[in-house]
Amino acid sequence: MVDMNKEVFEIANKPGRIGILATASKQGKPNVAYFGSPRLMEDGTLVMGLGNNQSLKNLEENPKAVFFTIGKSPVTFNTPGYRLYLDVREIQKTGPIIDGVKAKISEFAGAQAAKMIVAGVVFDISDIRTLIETG
Repeated sequence: MVDMNKEVFEIANKPGRIGILATASKQGKPNVAYFGSPRLMEDGTLVMGLGNNQSLKNLEENPKAVFFTIGKSPVTFNTPGYRLYLDVREIQKTGPIIDGVKAKISEFAGAQAAKMIVAGVVFDISDIRTLIETG
């Protein structure tokens, strides 16, 4: 587990926050999509729900991803935020992880949004970098 400061947790778990997940197929074809479901857990993992989409297909082929999360908008060179470098630990299509993800999504986005979720994904975080690195 990488070291995480309090600000990483606050920004990654900010209510109403939308983040960007970047994935690539095993052939290296990239995909970028935004998501509101990821949650940074106390154990240092990132958990999110995915529908039957390109992000899920890519993660099933290639376990590497990056989640881009920002503290506020509009985004400027001074906007606080982080790039979380991820490795898939588990993709669960039945069981407690997906059940928990669906329950949270239903609570915050409604039952229709939760019905679209087909997988709960647990990521280990291999690195954390700020949005802008100045040195």
